[in-house]
Amino acid sequence: MNIGLGTAALGRPQYINIRKDNAANTDLETFRKHSFQVLEEAYNAGIRYFDTAPGYGLAEELVLEWVQTKNDNSIEIATKWGYTYTANFDANATVHEIKEHSLTKLNEQWNFSKQLLPYLKVYQIHSATLETGVLENTEVLAQLAFLKKEHHLKIGLTTSGTNQVEVIKKALEVLVDGETLFDLFQVTYNFLDQSLLQISDELIKQNKTIVIKEALANGRVFRNKTYPYYNKLYNVLESLSKKHTAGVDAISLKYCEQTIPNSIVLSGASTALQLKENVKLNDFSLSTNEIELLNSFKTAPELYWTERKQLEWN
Repeated sequence: MNIGLGTAALGRPQYINIRKDNAANTDLETFRKHSFQVLEEAYNAGIRYFDTAPGYGLAEELVLEWVQTKNDNSIEIATKWGYTYTANFDANATVHEIKEHSLTKLNEQWNFSKQLLPYLKVYQIHSATLETGVLENTEVLAQLAFLKKEHHLKIGLTTSGTNQVEVIKKALEVLVDGETLFDLFQVTYNFLDQSLLQISDELIKQNKTIVIKEALANGRVFRNKTYPYYNKLYNVLESLSKKHTAGVDAISLKYCEQTIPNSIVLSGASTALQLKENVKLNDFSLSTNEIELLNSFKTAPELYWTERKQLEWN
């Protein structure tokens, strides 16, 4: 199955999304039980790739607790380092997370993440950018290379922003002791931001793993009065949804799966119902004409990311 579960919306009660249908988040114990339910639902649906991070509030801790109830070596867990969750479940927090790409932060967060072994298969820099200098930090890169060798991990990074392709190109050139460091790239990709297509063939050629995040554009693929200029896209998606008897979410995920072959497409489901709708992507295929039509809705990365920055945590 080419679908994985991202846990950003399971570990903290607020996430960047225009759809306000996350789980009730007032009671911590209820929140935890709900998140466990979604993890279990994903497993029962055949999902075996789970993506988490310490920056996702309780997510990493919940995944650790959940995976200890399993005895299945087909489970693959990916986690990250570089963000610290700071909102402390306060809905009114002004700062939800702090980014720090230092060796100190890497070692601190690895100290908890290593408990996910042996299920932990992927360790990623969380939102690598050129600005933080992490791809030139020889101490950090050497430590990641050590962890890769010591624990047989894939080392990856996640990207966001208008220069995703530039970051990936730079990462492909990173060598430690003459060997390439990065094996996996988790990239934002959907109808609106298709910049990944500029480099996906090269990644495939180099046998790199591609993981797709934000396939639903933080909820922007669903009809919304805030974006009247997407009405044509909404009409097409709703028409395809009716034709294939699957939701707009499944259409969006299927598009990613078909246009980036052999990728892992992350569901960001925050409820069991959303997850059931997401996995309907396995029930149909989009035609060449349908994919070409969806390709036509590409926007400039600058517009995409300007819009995303305006989204609120909810």
